[in-house]
Amino acid sequence: MSEKRIILEMGTGNDLYGQDYTKAARRAVQDALHHSSITLFLKLEIDHNEMRVRVTIGVQNPEQVNCELVAADLPRGRAEVRAVKGGLDVADEETGTLHVIATAAVEAFLPDLAGKYVQS
Repeated sequence: MSEKRIILEMGTGNDLYGQDYTKAARRAVQDALHHSSITLFLKLEIDHNEMRVRVTIGVQNPEQVNCELVAADLPRGRAEVRAVKGGLDVADEETGTLHVIATAAVEAFLPDLAGKYVQS
């Protein structure tokens, strides 16, 4: 069955002192989630398990993101998380550390329900 994207939210997160890409990614996802309030599931009596959630995390070192840990933070749906090159590292020359900035795109998909709610 084909799907329709019903939600696209973006978020930004950082880890200013720990240089932890997963922590920055999780904060970016939480930022995106805090922009959403989805009432259609209750209104249309749709089970949250029908929703597929695709998360794309942008950081400078994507291999350092624990995608399973990020997925565990998602409260609903079937999660897919991938990390790609993006985000920003800001170097602190005095201390030799990095401030890690992550971006997140959170997309939600439902099966195409065209015609399901049409009354005859």
